Amino acid sequence: MGIQNKGLGGLLLLLLGWPIGALAMYFLVSVMQTLREHQLLVKPQKCSFAQHEIQYLGHIISAQGVSANPGKISNMVSWSKPTSLKRLQGFLGLIGYYRKFIKNNGTISVPLTKLLKKGCFEWSMEADVAFAKLKTALTSTPVLTLPDFTHPFSIECDTSDFGIGGVLTQDGCPIAFTSKGLVERHRGLSTYEKEMMAILHAVGKWRSYLLGRHFTIVINRSSQHQVYG
Repeated sequence: MGIQNKGLGGLLLLLLGWPIGALAMYFLVSVMQTLREHQLLVKPQKCSFAQHEIQYLGHIISAQGVSANPGKISNMVSWSKPTSLKRLQGFLGLIGYYRKFIKNNGTISVPLTKLLKKGCFEWSMEADVAFAKLKTALTSTPVLTLPDFTHPFSIECDTSDFGIGGVLTQDGCPIAFTSKGLVERHRGLSTYEKEMMAILHAVGKWRSYLLGRHFTIVINRSSQHQVYG
């Protein structure tokens, strides 16, 4: 474990996950020995061991996977309609933090992100619909599966007139979503060109998962392509 003591005081956050048993105890002892070697101290009252579920940076992590913290989601769902650029930026910032849970987040957000341009903040019916759609999406965020690097990955890509997107999966279960809106000059591209943009976007996004591994690309659920990363 490459821990270096840079003389920084404050919080050191360690999140360790193994099946409970002898192997877990072995790794836990190894971590504690490494901390001692680097003169890093932990307070017993700040530690939790053998937890089936933990809250971590606005997420809940369990054996089932990763889900959004309901308390954080509740705050966003109750967010009032933005009446200023600053309020819109605040809402989109929170949405961005949970974007991996929201299918087509980038596409849905296009009417709102357009309002971020200088001198363009003028709330419209289109913005109202997008605002409502994002709130609805937040109330039904899925539990995302934790990646298992012994299983193959798949990427399902999708396109529309206004955006591209994809979902990284294993055994049919989602690990993360990604999407982005298309700029004006790309909206007139052919379906095949948009599909290639979606593939490049998704593979680039999840390169660390895919590099050196076989994975499958599914385009609009109609065709599959085996790829080696």
